[in-house]
This record gives sequence, C-alpha cells and structure tokens, in this order.
Amino acid sequence: MAEFMTGLKRTNMCGDFRISDVGKEVTVFGWVQRQRDLGQLIFIDLRDRTGIVQLAFSDTTDKEIFDKAASCRSEYVLGVKGVVAERSAKTNKIPTGEVEIQVNELRILSKAQTPPFEILDETKTGEDTRLKYRYLDLRRKPLQDNLIMRGKIAKVARDYFYENGFIEIETPMMIKSTPEGARDYLVPSRIHQGKFYALPQSPQIYKQLLMLSGFDRYIQLARCFRDEDLRADRQPEFTQIDMEMSFVDLDEIMEINEGLFKRIFKDVLGRELETPFEKMTYKDAMENYGSDKPDVRYDMKIKDISELVKDSEFGVFSGAIADGGSVRCIVAKDAVKTYSRKEIDKLTEYVRGIGAKGLAFVRWVEDEPSCSFKKFMKEGELENILSTVGAEKGDVVLIVADKNDVTLPVLGALRQVVAKRLDIIPDVFKFVWIVDFPFFEWDEESGEWIAMHHPFTMPREDCLQYLDSDKGKVIAKAADLTLNGTELSSGSIRITDYELQQKMFRALKMTDEEIEAKFGFLVEAYKYGAPPHGGMGFGLDRITMLLAGVDSLRDVTAFPKVQNASELMSQCPSEVDDESLEVLGLKVDITEE
Repeated sequence: MAEFMTGLKRTNMCGDFRISDVGKEVTVFGWVQRQRDLGQLIFIDLRDRTGIVQLAFSDTTDKEIFDKAASCRSEYVLGVKGVVAERSAKTNKIPTGEVEIQVNELRILSKAQTPPFEILDETKTGEDTRLKYRYLDLRRKPLQDNLIMRGKIAKVARDYFYENGFIEIETPMMIKSTPEGARDYLVPSRIHQGKFYALPQSPQIYKQLLMLSGFDRYIQLARCFRDEDLRADRQPEFTQIDMEMSFVDLDEIMEINEGLFKRIFKDVLGRELETPFEKMTYKDAMENYGSDKPDVRYDMKIKDISELVKDSEFGVFSGAIADGGSVRCIVAKDAVKTYSRKEIDKLTEYVRGIGAKGLAFVRWVEDEPSCSFKKFMKEGELENILSTVGAEKGDVVLIVADKNDVTLPVLGALRQVVAKRLDIIPDVFKFVWIVDFPFFEWDEESGEWIAMHHPFTMPREDCLQYLDSDKGKVIAKAADLTLNGTELSSGSIRITDYELQQKMFRALKMTDEEIEAKFGFLVEAYKYGAPPHGGMGFGLDRITMLLAGVDSLRDVTAFPKVQNASELMSQCPSEVDDESLEVLGLKVDITEE
C-alpha cells in the first residue's frame, strides 16, 4: 500500500544540488529513474522536472529503509529525507554529479507497473506509442524542457506587452462563423437548434472591435482552431500571441514586435538580437527564394535564365517562355560528389511530385560539364548560361521551366532540400520581414480574385486607383515576420473607412447579403468612428518549436493531435450517444463509400 507524505515538506528540487550543499538536511520528491542494487549498497536515481539526484543506501542505513529501497522499481514515486554528501564516484554527466543524498527517511508514495517504454531523454520508441501514453512521454526531460520554454516565452510576451501599455482582454471562444481561409470547427447550439457557433480561427474581428471601443492597445494569448490538414508545423488548435494597436502605421507595429523578439531571445535564450530586422518585398522573396517565407541563412538564390534560352532549340525551355512562363535555376556549389546522376533522378521525381514537369541539370565534374540538354545547345550557349549564373567546376545547376507559379515555388522547395542534403545551413537565427504583399491573388479553382490576407486589410493609398481596373497591382499594407524559413506572424493595417470597406467587399465579388450575413456587425461599427489601427498574431507554438530546435509542433504541445486530427491518448474525436444528439436536434448519417 502506498504511504502518505504527512510530515514531509519539500525543501529542494532534484536538480538543484551542488557541492556547496554538502551537509544540508533536505527533503525531495520524484520518480525513480533507475535503481541499482549492489548488495551492501543501493543507489536510486530520483528524477523530477529539474533533473536527477542520486540517493544512497548503505549498511549504515536503517534496515527497514534499506529493504524498502531494495523494493523500488522504475517510475515509483518517492518522498525522501536525508543529508547531502559528497559522492565518492563523481560524474560530470549530470549537474548534480558531485553529490548524493544519504537517506534516513524513505516513503513510497505510489508504486508503478512496468511502463510500456523506458523514460529516457533519447528514445527509439515509436511516436504513436509515445503519444498513446503521452503522460509518460511528458516525463522525458526534452519534452519537459520544451514546455517549460513555452511557458517562459508566454510570460515574457505578457510582461513585455504589459510594460508597453497593452491591456489583456479575452475574446469569445464561441463565435459567428466567418471566412478566414480555413474550415471552421462548428459547435451545435442546444437552444437554437439547427444553428452553430464556430470556434475562432483567430480573434480578428473582435480585436478590431476593441480598437473601435477605445482600447488603444490589446494583447491576448488566444486559443485558435482551424479544421485543416495537419503537418509537422500545424495543429488544429494552437495559441496565438495576438496584438492590436490604434493610431499607428505598419512600421510602428513592426518595431514593437521586433522589441518583443529581442526581449524573448534575451530572457529565454540569453542571446542578443540585432534590430531592425531585414525587410524584403514579396516580389523579391518569390523571385530570389521561391517562397514568401524565405530561409536566408544560406545563399543559393534562384536565377532567371529566360533571356539566355528564349530562342533555344530545346523546346522545353523555349516553349515554357513562349507560353508566358520562365526558365530558372539554382546553383548547388561543390555538389557533384553529393549529387550523382542517380541522386538527381531522385530530385526529378521529387519536383514532379510537387508540380513540375521535370528537372534539367548540369553537372560540372570534369573540365567539360555534363548536361541533360547539351545536344540542343549551340556553341557557346551552355558556357554563357554557366558564366551568367556563377557556376564553376564542381557545381550542379538544377533548372525548371514552366509558368512562374510553378518554377518559383518548386525551386524554392528544391533549394531547401538541396541545402539540407549538402549541410550548408548554419545554426543561426535570421528574421526577415516580408512586405508589399499583393492584396489580391488569383484563385484558379474559382476563377476569381480573393484576398491574400483577409478582406479587412488596408490597401496602399497609391494603389486604390487599380481596385476596379487592375487588381494585380493592388499592394496591401501588410507584413509577415519569418524566421529561418518559417512564418511566425501575419499582420496589417486594417480598413476603417466604411465606404472603402464596402468597395473592397465588392472587389471580392461579395453580395450585400453575404456582407451582411458574415460581417454585418463589424461593418455597422465602422459607421460610429473607427480609429486607424492594425495588428499581428504570432504562433506561440511555432516560436517555441524554432527556439527549442525541434522539427514538430508535437514536441512543444502537451497533448497534440496526429495527422488525422485525432488524439491517440484519449482517442478523440469519439462518438456520442443518441440522447446527446437528440438534445441538439442532430442525427448522424454517415454514408460509406
């Protein structure tokens, strides 16, 4: 039977002890990492979230306590009282490696069955098993450190915004369904049967209303929900560091958020960030990096060679240009040893899988470069291409020819794959502001112009003349902050003029009925005096993922979902009984394919 902890009061955490603590009487609690029974000596490594300390039992230990120590197994929960002593066999593998606790009181607070996997910092246990027993997986120090870091970032963000005059205000979790780029999670209403609340994809409309209400500076660590396909850096529910400011321009919003990251890096990582961050236009990001969230830690920019090959006898090149596309490439320096012809074939399959028709290449191994399209080149043409893009002996040139909306993102993805394989990405943090976004983007599926950010984004004043005549020229007062190829935030100045907002809705082909149904209350609010305002939202999960140096949001989320949006531990989502559905006026009708 488990013992009680009556009379025991913790004095220290397990990872606190150092040689200066020798001689102190202490009380600690924790889990058994391992027990080593050497006959006359027993050692137990006791673990809590701060680390491990060694417990020592010897022939001088009370026999009842010694026998109890002999019965301890992995993951037993113990309460221990004893005296800190210097270890005879010191180790530098753990911070407490110079000391141990010589135990004079031991209580087994909880026994444990043999866990389905050993609780180790480095584990080979499959992720599905660890997620099924997430409460055990969370005992591992790397995950605990990640979640502790997440908590620190949240606290630093709150402190920073409080110090800068922001007010924390909670916005509703059950709201009206409005279009924000992803599917809503819907909540049926029991009282208003047949009607639904939506879980917020962001607090966007409410924080704008708070600006209209006179709260100049708003901050919230907001829970957000999006019903979309998952990936390593996406979860259906996430936390956003959400902020909004009145009477500011976009540069002021960017400046205050640079200060936030400067503070986070100093307080959490002990690192100084240089500000202001680099700014890059959306056009330059796409042209040079093939992405609106470019990783600028390494070079390998995309080169446009269309002018050099527009009259080429190679139909793949000349045909793409004739169809309004382009021919572009990246140069992988000193890559011939890594990228054999066989490896390039793998890259070809990769780019075909993400939308390209194929991949042309040049491998400069010998004095004479080998080339997949050399027989189509006139004398001097290939040399001219290589000279123009800065290719040298030992380099590999990878070329894609197609419409720009294919060549740019494909080469953008390819440069990331190649850089990782070549191991040329330095371990540094590179922030970049992406500015001058197009307001509209053309949606092939609907055949309509849609808002690239959201319909409340303010267009640049000098672009208003193009709203009706040339939507592709309209630039938004918007900015995204990216870090090492990951988007951290998206923000903008908002439209506050009633007439202009109506004009933007019409430009997006929204009917009066749609506007009223989706945004009526916000549009109505604009009639009563709206201050100029704007804001941003930062993904707390993504920030933590990047600062912790992990590859998946699941490593910084306590109880994450997997790719099909289910949680393996609690096995949700799950069915509910007919009575619960009946109360809501619902009936489940699943048609099997």
